[in-house]
Amino acid sequence: MSDKSIQQYETIAAAIRYIRCHAKNQPELAEVAAAVNLSEHHLQRLFSAWAGISPKRFLQYLTKEHALVALKKSANTLDAALAAGLSGGSRLHDLMISCEAMTPGEIKSGGEGVTLYYGSAPTPFGLALFGWTDRGVCYLAFCDDDLQSRLEELFNQWPNATTQEDKQQAMLLTGQIFPTTPQPGKLHLLLRGTNFQMKVWEALLQTTQGQFISYSQLAKTAGSPKAQRAIGSAVGANNIGFLIPCHRVIRESGVSGNYRWGAERKQAIHAWESAAPSPR
Repeated sequence: MSDKSIQQYETIAAAIRYIRCHAKNQPELAEVAAAVNLSEHHLQRLFSAWAGISPKRFLQYLTKEHALVALKKSANTLDAALAAGLSGGSRLHDLMISCEAMTPGEIKSGGEGVTLYYGSAPTPFGLALFGWTDRGVCYLAFCDDDLQSRLEELFNQWPNATTQEDKQQAMLLTGQIFPTTPQPGKLHLLLRGTNFQMKVWEALLQTTQGQFISYSQLAKTAGSPKAQRAIGSAVGANNIGFLIPCHRVIRESGVSGNYRWGAERKQAIHAWESAAPSPR
């Protein structure tokens, strides 16, 4: 990934912002291109290079109708998964994700005796800040001119840890998490949360790329069908963006809804995942 990726994402985010504000009018390519100061040809090329699909198809992924169809399909998939019992593994492209929880004692100690590594790097969705220990990735946040605030958030979670910046490893993580071509591999996550939050995050890890899940579906999958409000709080408490895919949670109506790192970014990830190569 490079700074060019950030520039491309910023252009796409601006286009999504324009489309969301003018959705009722279904703007043509020329109108969207003018709004982001690009020619139609340049916008067409940029979208195709970024997501592998045309702008017209990209717009389809942003519509409520597409989301409703995906939700219905997701419901059938989840019902089948629940009937068979959820598997313990999950994959992001070809990347196998495993995770473990921090113990209450480790949380209470504030990371004493632990080295917390961190670094920022460009991704397809703008700059991201990564945090990790020898046991796995513990933090991934997208940044919009608020890198310092995100650093403070990370350090406050590990107040007694020794911190060490490692931009090179952050770049390697970016390539592993957001590959141009899916590559087999493994990534370990170190989770910090309550038992209930863990169940919600683990349920999210059972979803697949391009899939949507409603709050009620997620509550059912997490084993707490009547706890939708608490489910929403657990989704909002996720500190490992993208890898724990809270961006896949949308409202029953098909509306994308809020996202900790921005509504435009959430919809950009939806389109990017839908167009990405499916796991084998």
